[in-house]
Amino acid sequence: MSQRRGLVIAYCLMLSQALMVGCSSKTPFVQDAAPSSYSENLHNIPDAVPKVEPRSRGGNPASYEVFGKTYHVMTSNKNFVQRGSASWYGTKFHGNKTSNGETYNMYAMTAAHKTLPIPTYLQVHNLNNGKKIIVRVNDRGPFHGGRIVDLSYAAAIKLGVLKTGTAPVEIRALDPNNYQATGTTVTYAAPTKPNFYQADSPVKNSPHPQQNKTTLYIQVGSFSELKNAEKFKSRISAHGIYNIRLAPEQRNGTPLYRVQLGPFASLQTADSMKFRLQQLDIFNSHYVRY
Repeated sequence: MSQRRGLVIAYCLMLSQALMVGCSSKTPFVQDAAPSSYSENLHNIPDAVPKVEPRSRGGNPASYEVFGKTYHVMTSNKNFVQRGSASWYGTKFHGNKTSNGETYNMYAMTAAHKTLPIPTYLQVHNLNNGKKIIVRVNDRGPFHGGRIVDLSYAAAIKLGVLKTGTAPVEIRALDPNNYQATGTTVTYAAPTKPNFYQADSPVKNSPHPQQNKTTLYIQVGSFSELKNAEKFKSRISAHGIYNIRLAPEQRNGTPLYRVQLGPFASLQTADSMKFRLQQLDIFNSHYVRY
């Protein structure tokens, strides 16, 4: 379970580093946990239903710093897919404020992510048991180890993560304009291009992957200044990784430089590269396809 949540982060980020330490130290430590009573009805809580929403006024700074590390909030969740470890949080934060100012309800289907725009709707796939759920991201975190998403208590129950504490997952951002759901299975309504991942299962390794319909890259960073993008590219290439490109684009008249690795011929080779990136302390990478 995460050791820091959106309440502490949202408040303390507005203060100096010294005050941030003071903020956390004034609150007695309470071990996070599940509620004392358990109900089987929690398995029947409906998934979050994706709907078109504007970016929240809170929780979406261009960047923020936690524990000496800077995180850059993404300008878009389009084509976002990420694999890693999921954790959950419960009673310790129930009733507190999330990063966007909403009240954390551990019985709602919500989640926390470090850099996705808030709100974002995610399909979360437990790679151990095959279960899938849909959650709404309204908080920041987790900031512990290589974990990529923090689930609410209810979401953890439905996904089968409660007893294990963590689980390997694949998370995929959903487009509210282009999806339909039946139960917990998500399909995409008349997409203009096929997704590299299908809704029900990852693409299998094949000698002819996707027949050139899509091209797979791993995005490792996004920068508003070219010099910062080139500096990050040099940091990665210093470790013998050379299939790196800078993908420039314009967002509302502002240049944006995306640092991407690839292309990759298969999901298997891309997964191997993501593991190598984690060894270099680069955890917040995700797949994009063109």
